[in-house]
Amino acid sequence: MPYEWDNKKPTAQMLGRWQPFHEGHYALFEEIIKKTGQVCIQVRDVQGVDDNPFDFEDVKSKISNKLNFKYKNRFKVVLVPNITNICYGRGVGYKIEEIVLPEEIQKISATKIRKKMREKGELK
Repeated sequence: MPYEWDNKKPTAQMLGRWQPFHEGHYALFEEIIKKTGQVCIQVRDVQGVDDNPFDFEDVKSKISNKLNFKYKNRFKVVLVPNITNICYGRGVGYKIEEIVLPEEIQKISATKIRKKMREKGELK
C-alpha cells in the first residue's frame, strides 16, 4: 500500500533556497526523513534576491523529480517567505537539530553549481 501524507503525523522540516537542489541536499533529505518518515521541504521565496535565479515552480519540480521515485508522498514542497531567523520560546515541543554529513557531501556547493551552469550557458 502506498504511503499517504498525514499532516497530523510528526514531520521533519527542511528550510532552504535550493538554488539548485543538489546531491548534498538529497543526502541531507535522506538523513532527515529517517527522523519522522515524512518531510516538509520549505522553499524560501528568494528568486531575484542576490544570486537566486530559480523560481519556486522550477525548484519544486527539480525536488519532486529527484525524490518521487523513492519517496513519493513522503514529502511536501511549499513556498515560504524569505525566512532568515528561526526563533523559539521554551518548551515548544520540537527540536532544532544539525545533521552532520560526510565532508565530501558538505563540500557540494550550489554557488559552484550555478557558476558551472553559467559557464555552460545553461543559466544567465
